[in-house]
Amino acid sequence: MRKIARFLVLFLIFSISVFPYADQSSPGAHSIESRVDALFAQWSKVDSPGAALAVIRDGKIIYAKGYGMADLEHNVPIAPDTVFYIGSTSKQFVAMCILLLEAEGKLSLDDDIRKYLPDFPIYDRPLTIRHLIHHTSGLRDDLALWSLAGRDILDSMPEDAVYEMLCRQKALNHTPGEQYVYSNSCYFLLSMIVKKASGESLREYADKHIFRPLEMTSSHFHDDNLYIIKNRAFGYTQNNDGKFGNLHMRFALVGSGGLYTSVNDLFKWDQNFYQNRLGQKDPGLIRKMYQNGKLNNGTELTYAFALQNGAYRGLRTVSHGGALAGYRAELLRFPDQHFSVIILSNLDRFDPSRLAYKVSDIYLENLLQPQKPMTDAKVGERKEVSVDPALLDLYVGKYQIAPGAIVEIFKEENRLMTQIAGQPKFQLFPTSNTEFFLKVVDAQVTFEPEKKQIIIHQNGQTVIAKKTEATVVPIVLTPDQLIQYAGDYYSDELMVTYQITKDEKALFLKFGYNPITEMKPVSSDLFNAGFLIHFLRNDKNGIIGLDVNAGRVQSLNFVRKQ
Repeated sequence: MRKIARFLVLFLIFSISVFPYADQSSPGAHSIESRVDALFAQWSKVDSPGAALAVIRDGKIIYAKGYGMADLEHNVPIAPDTVFYIGSTSKQFVAMCILLLEAEGKLSLDDDIRKYLPDFPIYDRPLTIRHLIHHTSGLRDDLALWSLAGRDILDSMPEDAVYEMLCRQKALNHTPGEQYVYSNSCYFLLSMIVKKASGESLREYADKHIFRPLEMTSSHFHDDNLYIIKNRAFGYTQNNDGKFGNLHMRFALVGSGGLYTSVNDLFKWDQNFYQNRLGQKDPGLIRKMYQNGKLNNGTELTYAFALQNGAYRGLRTVSHGGALAGYRAELLRFPDQHFSVIILSNLDRFDPSRLAYKVSDIYLENLLQPQKPMTDAKVGERKEVSVDPALLDLYVGKYQIAPGAIVEIFKEENRLMTQIAGQPKFQLFPTSNTEFFLKVVDAQVTFEPEKKQIIIHQNGQTVIAKKTEATVVPIVLTPDQLIQYAGDYYSDELMVTYQITKDEKALFLKFGYNPITEMKPVSSDLFNAGFLIHFLRNDKNGIIGLDVNAGRVQSLNFVRKQ
């Protein structure tokens, strides 16, 4: 959650295990493998977490390997049958369950979700299963809400408690069908709908209708955090000094995530997209999985049934990543080439998505369109390109990322810099003429000068910031001004109190088990506390409450206690 929140303020020498999957008959096979291994070299050690890789072509695993350790405490190496938590990559299995239930006649994608969840709130417009599938519901994100309530998302999140929290939400982020805003709440609710429509839990239904038919023997939806998982990779974090630490979790909420699996099992899932073996074995089931969602105005999304349709260097791609705690996952498919790359990792700083494309560069180099040369950089990290300094002038300006919150983009010694009032400035590093990234956080910025806007991407979130002429003025508050904000603010939607205190120079926020956080002024009545806090006034200019805006949660209201 803290990384998600930072999005609003600006914004990983030898292999452990080798398995006989490489196609030794191919000319230059050893050369290709060595190039792939080089991408993972920094993690291929006996004292490092790492990743499992599977490269698939024409229905076969042509290369699979484990790099690094699944369990540092017991010296267990990673292998292709090592079981990882795959985060949001799980969502496509939930989407398949919904389509299988539709084929059975047990639900319709256009059903109001209250048909299955009758106690769910009634909003201005009905919420449908289709809205949930394509993240167009407007539902606030349950993981973000849980964190904003001062709770730890890596601890136990009981299904009943999460559902009750969602039922307390009085408003949506937007009208259903009007926007695409990724929300884990959508797939959490879909897991509940699977149970209501089938009479079986998501774990039971997926096991019976997906995992057993595809012989995915190492896969299950983890709805019981006491359940023992054979061959599990444990999750790790890496500190700034390079040392690794445990990143344990008791998380057992399913739907938005929850699947434990291996690259060997995901190979079987991947192949089902070419010849369906599920349900009545209807190929139409797979075509539906690839269908993009649409907004109310007819605009077509690139997000299908928990699959991201895209393109890379001239070739069509289908993909979805996943991340939680110390786990990272990517399943990247080039369907027209019958080629896929699966990477599962147990390190929080690992970037499997970028590495999946790098592996694809090696195997598909004769099919991919050329890309511009890139400067040297660490393997596995983003690589910078040279950009004409004159081009940067088109990007200079002020962009509004939220009401009262403006980010300024400016040039400094032919480098592009970014800064929010009262915050440090950071350099933007180019990966193309229009795409830049920050090194201080995992965030990317795409410039669209013809539209006078930038698109900011982080952790699955997307925010469009329009160019503005508003003035950026640093805010300095006197003690008399600070005192008006101090007090307790309560949210009945989260059932939590935010305690705001002051000293002579600053405001501070405390809630739940979180450490005390300094609130830095951004503009009049707007503060940054890792997320945006906007104070609300009555007609007599007295502060009566506040709104919280935190990416996937917008306009969450708190009332000031008397």
